[in-house]
Amino acid sequence: MSIPDPMLEALLKATVDSGASDLHLTVGRPATARRDGVLVSFENVPVLANEEVDRMVYSLLDERKLAELNRDRQVDFSFGLPGVGRFRANAFRQRGNLALALRVVPFRVRTLEELGAPAACTTLLNKPYGIVLVVGPTGSGKSTTLAAMIDRINDTKPVHILTIEDPVEYMHHHKTAMVNQREVGTDVESFNDGLRSALREDPDVVLLGEMRDLDSIQISLSLAETGHLVFATLHTNDAAQALDRIIDVIPSERRDQIQIMLAGALQGVISQRLMPSIGGGRVAAYEVMVANEAIRNLVREGKSRQMRTMISTGAAEGMQTIEMDLARLVAAGLIDIDTAMAGSQYPKEVQAQITTARAQMGAHSTMSSGQAGSSGSGTYGGEPVSTPGAPPPPPPVPAGSN
Repeated sequence: MSIPDPMLEALLKATVDSGASDLHLTVGRPATARRDGVLVSFENVPVLANEEVDRMVYSLLDERKLAELNRDRQVDFSFGLPGVGRFRANAFRQRGNLALALRVVPFRVRTLEELGAPAACTTLLNKPYGIVLVVGPTGSGKSTTLAAMIDRINDTKPVHILTIEDPVEYMHHHKTAMVNQREVGTDVESFNDGLRSALREDPDVVLLGEMRDLDSIQISLSLAETGHLVFATLHTNDAAQALDRIIDVIPSERRDQIQIMLAGALQGVISQRLMPSIGGGRVAAYEVMVANEAIRNLVREGKSRQMRTMISTGAAEGMQTIEMDLARLVAAGLIDIDTAMAGSQYPKEVQAQITTARAQMGAHSTMSSGQAGSSGSGTYGGEPVSTPGAPPPPPPVPAGSN
């Protein structure tokens, strides 16, 4: 990467300083940040011209990435700015012009406790082998949760962790574990090439960015079946949808075989979404499915619609529906009831769970959940925002930066 454009560097610093999660640059609009899930234009910044966006995009691309942009009309990459932060970026063309979307990736990996992650996350990362899925819509904090789980393994276990990412987001340093991170396009040609070579690289734990197609699904399941612990993501709303998405990719003549493989390899599914917090910021709400024998039977038989019932009755094994966790957040005073009900497909169940959660919290005389509002950057535990309601705009870009 060449030296970032000074105007872009100033915008990125302002984005990080304001606690925003994303920066968007597109022709015909001022630079725009996403804070607490809401898009807010920068103050005192003019509408971006085509030449300015081009200059900022090109300042980030080396020859290989520039060639990929020219060939595919889009390119993914990541980079860091000393003293500012790391960023995941996507440059793309729209209406004949370049545009740029950047996601803030904090330098420090937050702990599972700071994220307010359920105890099942720790249970699942201690499994000796199998596959663990972390699912949710775009921008729900999946990468942050996975980074915290990988960091916990890195802290505590003398194992080899291999990641295959597009692009690399969180940087993991060698601790108790050894960590090798391969970026698609830079260190390996494709996800599937990286997965195929993984067996020859002697990993104990494998993290891949996303199970995208039939090949990646089959190779991931094979790794899980042969004694490796595999972490992967999917863009789905809950556990049942995630398993349906996997099965739907499989040709009908092989579906029974893959369902048997998946039932044997699956250890659990963590589904999450970020909810607006009282007083500003966002908090994560989690659904947890742990693969017990009953769940494995449903996977084997393709009866995903029955999984929600199993999850709702599996609290003793660490399972919980999203409604149960939304109710916990309401009872803890972290989100309001309207937010909780809007975030669920079953608002009446949320109301019933709130009554239960408040009674349980009253009995334990505590409202501590280990979870705090976040800046919306996927860290979930940033500095509290003092003013509720609509987020304030990011600070103006320093004078002379444009």
